[in-house]
Amino acid sequence: MSWRAVPITLFPEMFPGPLGFSLAGRALREGLWACEPVDLRRFGLGRHRSVDDAPFGGGAGMVLRPDVVDAACAAVPEGLPLICLSARGRPLTQRRVRDLAAGPGVALLCGRFEGVDQRVIEARGMEEISVSDVVLSGGEPAAILLLDACIRLLPGVMGAAESAEEESFSAGLLEYPHYTRPAEWQGRAVPEVLLSGHHGQVAAWRRAQAEAATRERRPDLWARYAAARAAGLPRAADAAYTD
Repeated sequence: MSWRAVPITLFPEMFPGPLGFSLAGRALREGLWACEPVDLRRFGLGRHRSVDDAPFGGGAGMVLRPDVVDAACAAVPEGLPLICLSARGRPLTQRRVRDLAAGPGVALLCGRFEGVDQRVIEARGMEEISVSDVVLSGGEPAAILLLDACIRLLPGVMGAAESAEEESFSAGLLEYPHYTRPAEWQGRAVPEVLLSGHHGQVAAWRRAQAEAATRERRPDLWARYAAARAAGLPRAADAAYTD
């Protein structure tokens, strides 16, 4: 059976969106995954299909109603993990992406307005995930990001499986820089070691570059990676990306 992506959204027409192109789009056409949006508005109340209401305690904006969200969640196929995309959720990690990609699929509640009534999140046992320390106008772009990260890991989607093993976060580090032809461009030469043909030296250079970039740009990742390495763990990624 195909890996199933089930966004619960007020804007089902946003899916598959960019996921209908490139590798993800080809995989969709080949049946490696399926996109099955659930229209939240279909479960709205009254003549106007209302899905939200004012927050208790006052404040700006509106909140998605628990009864409406719960009815939409009941339409999700059984066996799929249910995730609420929220700026207050735990950060998305590559390890969590790998776990989701290895499963049957995922259902993603795309929040709108000021958020979702907490009671339905708790009642449904939703996992709250944030894709970044930014606030979006809705959860749909976050859902597309999370789905893209998962879909590319599905068997048969990427041409070279080793590509996923050498990219950023796969070993708890940012990725090393890449170069291609021409060997010299605008006075800038490709690092000589990459032209040497010595695989051991190339691997050592790439590791050093990855460590340097991580140390400089993501001290949070570097601290976790260094701690895992000091503890003698075989894969720093597994320690650095524990949810």
